[in-house]
Amino acid sequence: MENILKYEKLVSSVASKYSYYSNFEDLRQVGMIGLLKAIEKYQPNSETKFSTYALFWIRGEILDYLRKDKNIKISKETIALSKEIDLCSDMLRQKLGREPSIKEISFCLEKDEASIVDAIYSKEFVLSSDYIINQDDEGKDVSLYDTIPYYESGYDADILDLHVALDNLEENERKIIQLRYYQGMTQSEVSKELGTNQVNVSRNESKILQKLKENMVA
Repeated sequence: MENILKYEKLVSSVASKYSYYSNFEDLRQVGMIGLLKAIEKYQPNSETKFSTYALFWIRGEILDYLRKDKNIKISKETIALSKEIDLCSDMLRQKLGREPSIKEISFCLEKDEASIVDAIYSKEFVLSSDYIINQDDEGKDVSLYDTIPYYESGYDADILDLHVALDNLEENERKIIQLRYYQGMTQSEVSKELGTNQVNVSRNESKILQKLKENMVA
């Protein structure tokens, strides 16, 4: 039960990324099924962190549900943007010598990051429905979709763990992190915003960072 409550926000986060294609609550329920399967199958002595393992099952369950939904329609605009992203990514990859980030692609195409992410996810459905890459031991076709949860471009397990740890902070703790590290405020500015003093902000910030560190290695 503790794992379910701890990672419920992760399920909602993944479901929200695909809510463009289906009802959010339906996707969240499907994602919870994936989480339950992850809890059942996870081996504690595994080198893979549970948050990483759970993400694969949650996304896989949601993608499988969407793949079977015949009502999914990808707009021409989204398909066109997806092609632009491919071209931009190739150019940036050659220039930077590495995989470009979503932010870099967004800046290159002068599109907001949310649109870029939507187009990238939509491509998963377009390809998975008609691109067979292999066969399994039983001779069953394996599509590109089947590999997506394990080869997500730009995926960083540490970033995922950080997001999970942040989600499990108290509201006042998240507020301090938001002001300090997302809005770039000094401790003095944060203290004025929260109506306290800098000493308290400094002390609380140290405790929060230690809490995040402990949660990420747990």
